[in-house]
Amino acid sequence: MALDPADFTRCCKDSGILMVLKCRKENSALKDCLTAYYNDPAFYEECKLEYLKEREEFRKTGVPTKKRLQKLPTNM
Repeated sequence: MALDPADFTRCCKDSGILMVLKCRKENSALKDCLTAYYNDPAFYEECKLEYLKEREEFRKTGVPTKKRLQKLPTNM
C-alpha cells in the first residue's frame, strides 16, 4: 500500500529534528510518487503545454502570470 505524500509532511512536523531518522518510510514513498510523475510522458506534455501557454501570454502582455492573477485592491 502506497503512502499519501502528505504523510511525509505530517511525519516531519511531528518528528522535529529527528525527522531524518523517523521519516525514512514516508520519504521513500514521496520519492516514488514524484518519480512516477517525472517519468510520465503525459504529465510532461501537460506541463510543457501549460508553460508554453503562459510564455505566449507573457510575450503578448509583458505581465507575468503571478501579477495577472493577483486581485486588485478594493479601495481604488
